[in-house]
Amino acid sequence: MSTQPKPYYSFEDYLAAERDCIDEKHEYVAGQVFAMTGATYNHNVITTNLVREFSNRLKSRPCVALSNDMRLRIETADACTYPDVLVLCDDPAFHDRRKDVLTNATLVAEVLSPSTEGYDRGDKFAIYRGLPSLRQYVLISQDRPRADVFTRQADGRWLLDAHDDPESILSLESIDCAIRLGDIYDKVRFETDED
Repeated sequence: MSTQPKPYYSFEDYLAAERDCIDEKHEYVAGQVFAMTGATYNHNVITTNLVREFSNRLKSRPCVALSNDMRLRIETADACTYPDVLVLCDDPAFHDRRKDVLTNATLVAEVLSPSTEGYDRGDKFAIYRGLPSLRQYVLISQDRPRADVFTRQADGRWLLDAHDDPESILSLESIDCAIRLGDIYDKVRFETDED
C-alpha cells in the first residue's frame, strides 16, 4: 500500500493563500496546512463569554482581548494558528505591514472539542510554549464546567491550576484579572442523558 506524500508549503505560501481565502480558515504547522472545522453552539457561546469577560475587566487598561479571527504566528515552531481567544498586553507585534498576523500574545485560550482536545493539550500546547511572550494557556471544556489554567513559571516550567466548581475563580495573573468559572458558561446548554 502506498501513501501519497503530503505537500509542503512555506509559511509565506500558506499566508498568501490564506489571505485570499474567503470562506475557510486553515492553520499551519511546519509546512503542513490543516482546515479548521466549524464550531458548536456551546463553543461559540463560551468564546463570546470569554471575550466579553476579558474585555470588561481590561477596559481602560493596556490589554486587549481578541477572538478567533486573529492569526498568531509562532516562529519557533514554524506555525500559525487561530486561537479561540487571545489577550495581548504589550504593543502588538505583527508579521508584516498587513497587521493580520500577530507574533506576540500574553494569554491564549482554547475551547476544547472532542476532536481537538488531545491536540490542544499536547502538540498545540507544545507549539504555544515556543512563544516567548506567552504567560498563560487556558483550556475550557465545552461539555461540562471545567477549565485548566497553565501558568509559565520563572524557570520556564508550566504550573497547572484545574477548576471544575462553577464558583471557582480563575486567577489570570498574566493579565491581572480573575474570572468566576460559572461566568464563562453563562447561557451554555450542557447535554444530559435524556438529550
